[in-house]
Amino acid sequence: MRRAAKLLGVHQITVARKLQFLAAQARMKQDKFLESLRENRVQNFQFDDLITIEHTKCKPLSVTIAVEVGTRKLLGLEVSKSPATGHLAAISRLKYGRREDHRAQGIENLFESIKIAIAYDAKISSDEHKLYPPRVKKYFPGATHFRHKGRRGCVTGQGELKKQHFDPLFDINHACAMIRANVHRLIRRTWNTTKRPDRLLDQLLIYMNYHNEILT
Repeated sequence: MRRAAKLLGVHQITVARKLQFLAAQARMKQDKFLESLRENRVQNFQFDDLITIEHTKCKPLSVTIAVEVGTRKLLGLEVSKSPATGHLAAISRLKYGRREDHRAQGIENLFESIKIAIAYDAKISSDEHKLYPPRVKKYFPGATHFRHKGRRGCVTGQGELKKQHFDPLFDINHACAMIRANVHRLIRRTWNTTKRPDRLLDQLLIYMNYHNEILT
């Protein structure tokens, strides 16, 4: 955002305000897109979490993304705070205190926003995360939920594409790879880190509109 202000010769606050304005426009366009699918509802979609950080690896963020199989249109996304895991968990609690886990609420918010566009008997695919089944059943009771074991990422595709000949979750993994490649704060090993989760959501809403209208 600082570089955008420098290149355009405007104040950083102007760029920040424009980001919010464009995000609001993108959200309205996405609502209209989902409303247009009422007549021909989505029969098959995949969803997953893309993990990023809020300033430091000790403060993870989870971006829950849903994508239609075949067209690879992004149906929706939500940003949620989550606690650090592994060897960073103790360090995170020591430096920043106990961090609340909002991932379950983020998944529910996403499903609530897209359910108008999903067929009752849709096919839904995800990995085997324990948070997914009860929420799929709650919001899509007539759907069939396919759960696939997570696989190791390959070098290409921002680590999102998998080391296997056939990937049952290719559409969502490909979408996550495209998001990381196009939104620089999500590129692995970057210094363009997120300072505010709500601004990350704003930028992702703008990208989602560009992805659906231009890239796909």
